[in-house]
Amino acid sequence: MADKVNLLGFTLGRKGFLTYLRALGGSNIIKVVPSGGDASESRVTGKCLKVVCGANTAYLTNNEWTGDRTSPSYCELKVSPRYSIVPNLGALELSEALERVLTFTSSQSSRPVLQGVCLKAKDGKLDMVSADGYRLAIATLDLDGEGTAVIHRDELRGIAQALKRARRVRLAFETDEPTKRTYLILETELIRYRWSGMSGDYPDHKPLIPTGFKTSVSLESTETLKAIASLKVLTDVKGCPVDLTIGDGKVIMSATDDKGVTELSAETTGEPVRLRLDGGFFADALKACGGMVELNITEPHLPTLFKADGLQLVVMPMAVGKPQPKAEVKAEVKAPEPVKVEPPKEAAAVEPVKVEAPKVAETKPDKEVEEAVAEARAITEKPKMPRIAKKIAREAVAV
Repeated sequence: MADKVNLLGFTLGRKGFLTYLRALGGSNIIKVVPSGGDASESRVTGKCLKVVCGANTAYLTNNEWTGDRTSPSYCELKVSPRYSIVPNLGALELSEALERVLTFTSSQSSRPVLQGVCLKAKDGKLDMVSADGYRLAIATLDLDGEGTAVIHRDELRGIAQALKRARRVRLAFETDEPTKRTYLILETELIRYRWSGMSGDYPDHKPLIPTGFKTSVSLESTETLKAIASLKVLTDVKGCPVDLTIGDGKVIMSATDDKGVTELSAETTGEPVRLRLDGGFFADALKACGGMVELNITEPHLPTLFKADGLQLVVMPMAVGKPQPKAEVKAEVKAPEPVKVEPPKEAAAVEPVKVEAPKVAETKPDKEVEEAVAEARAITEKPKMPRIAKKIAREAVAV
């Protein structure tokens, strides 16, 4: 990964040096030695590196294949056929663990600490932790020793592939007492890596791992990834939210707006539950776990836990709207309302009958009542105006 190579005290551009070595032919052995001016003056006048491979000979000066745009990152190359180490980790195990956790580091510059991987050795275990604010990954391996270092993800990129070629691996921590800076040392039979730890405290990850699960389900990662891919084609929503309905030995996966539904058979335990996960986060979790994956759920709105061999992955679910069962409950409440309205209608129909009740009283007249009614009529009735009075009134109006 380094752009410059330090070899026998000379600095060379890595890409140019590798291109030259691949172009050499005539032998599978390349001899590189320092040359103190043994070449002719027409070629080189000062110190240089002499490279011999079969009939090919070359003289490389300092800073060969480098320029102003070359990155200052460098590595030191030392070759010793008799160098041996005492391994304390499996090379393939460490390579797979790094590949798993590097996916979940943060890409935001505002969170510099989360851009690295925290390696913490304690109590015979090595935890490699990464997080991006929405997901938390913990890969665990057996390791004797103690130490903690946070290494930036860019410095670890490419190491996973390199470790697959190593036969033996030894991991250790070193602390510089004057500066209190911690270094991570990774040794193989050919290469010794040394990284300086990032400054800052990495958050404690153990309290963030959920417990007390109400629902668990086992999923086959390959089959589930195919189901997610089929739903992703049906939606234009970024992240492709996936709704999971878990229970009764099956998992029903649906896209937003119910555009597509996929049903998978699975081993489920606990209470039926419905939750929503980001499709991209869901797929990354399945790829990191591989094989059979155990998904544990406490509540639909709380973090979920994916578990596989040596890996724990905490994923925050997405917010889900009001589920459909609540709408059904409201419909049941509205149903009795027509029954409550009917009795008032019947009572209103009976009221006119009660109003006619005074007619019955007229069949049995009372003297006092008759006298009162006669007086009221006498007062309210207008007296008839004589014809003469009417004529006078018309004449007055005419005047």
